[in-house]
Formats: sequence, C-alpha cells, structure tokens
Amino acid sequence: MADLKQFAEQLVNLTVKEVNELATILKDEYGIEPAAAAVVVSGGGEAAAEDVQTEFTVVLKAAGASKLAVVKLVKELTGLGLKEAKDVVDSAPSNVKEGVSKEEAEGLKKSLEEAGAEVELK
Repeated sequence: MADLKQFAEQLVNLTVKEVNELATILKDEYGIEPAAAAVVVSGGGEAAAEDVQTEFTVVLKAAGASKLAVVKLVKELTGLGLKEAKDVVDSAPSNVKEGVSKEEAEGLKKSLEEAGAEVELK
C-alpha cells in the first residue's frame, strides 16, 4: 500500500512536460488515448496544467535595524557599487534582483532576512 501512495505522490508532482511525456508513452506503448491519461493525471495536479512562475523578483521592503549590514549584503549579492547598493536600500521598497530562479530568489531572501531586512518575492 505504501508503494501506491508513493506512486500517487509522484503522479501529483509531475510537471506539465512530464505529464505530456507520460501521455505520449501511454498512447504509443499501451494504446491509451491522451484524453484518458489526462483525466487520470489531472485528478490532483490541476495546478500543474496552469502556468508556473519561473522568474521571480526579490523586493527589499525595509532595511531593518542593521541597515549597514544590509547595504553591504546587497552590494555583495548584486555586484553593485557601494553607492548604488545604498541607493537600493534607501529607496526601499525596491527591487534587489529581477528575473531570477525560485531557488536563487529564496536564497537571496534568506540571506537578506538573516541580515535583518524585510524581503518579499514577487
């Protein structure tokens, strides 16, 4: 029974690309039409059929109590000069980095929050 539950979790967590590949395999190798496969797979994975956000913007909402540490960190994370990094922090809410992956955005958010900043991902 645990194997079936694990299999169900794998099905629910498939990406749209993986669902399309699965539908092709089911059709070509087993004669199951894609419409029938979509019903089976979309039971819990309706969100997978929607567009998934792939690019994020890291927004500095407030510098917090350790403004100097946040300025230094923004400088380090973005490659900006000291004055430009200070301007980003002073003009909060402001975008620190745009068009980054989810993993990179979460890493930046975690680093900035550890330095005392208030950060939001969009």
